[in-house]
Amino acid sequence: MQRHFDADLNKLSQDLLKMAVLTEEAIANAVQALRDQDEVLAQSVIDNDARIDEMEIMIEAQGIDLLALHQPMAIDLRLITTGMHINSELESMADMAVNIAYKVSQLCGQPLLKPLMDIPRLSDTTRKMVRAVIDAFINRSEDMAKEVIAMEEDADSLRNSISKKLIYDFMVKDGSTAPRAVALLLITRDLERICDYATNIAEDVVYMVRAQVVKHHHEKLESSDPAI
Repeated sequence: MQRHFDADLNKLSQDLLKMAVLTEEAIANAVQALRDQDEVLAQSVIDNDARIDEMEIMIEAQGIDLLALHQPMAIDLRLITTGMHINSELESMADMAVNIAYKVSQLCGQPLLKPLMDIPRLSDTTRKMVRAVIDAFINRSEDMAKEVIAMEEDADSLRNSISKKLIYDFMVKDGSTAPRAVALLLITRDLERICDYATNIAEDVVYMVRAQVVKHHHEKLESSDPAI
């Protein structure tokens, strides 16, 4: 029975990794479509979202089966419940990528604003956080998770900087740029929300490893209480 449980637990982790790869790819393609004004690539992000949705449903069912059939305890229980939450967060990230792809379709054929401000930098931070937090989960690494949580401040700072430039350097000075500026503001918001989801996952990893809730209480990250 234990051998079957270990195999099923490993499959859950592997499927989450596949889900993460698809999600990271969707984010990368959405931003690349923005940079290149590539409507075909943007549409591919929208079309591929159905596959990610199907994976979310499959992984959720796996988690429920593991809980119901094996009644895991301690670290195994936390790994499964954390994995199920990560599954949901990844699907939400993919939805943000789809949102970006729709905005690209609106912007295609129009001149880019300066071009794109610091959105590519925010995109790089976003992808780095997504990749790092999945590594943290796979390696059950609290230190990696802490690094992701620390990166959220950079993402917030970039978001604020981009928003101010779009509003005051374009929308206020030239009202004709408003439709393009608003689309970029929404893209910036979507990227920052992906970073928020990555931070949520990092907090879950800390809980999984340490059995301590640090959501809304990042000061607890400084303590070194052992995991239960």
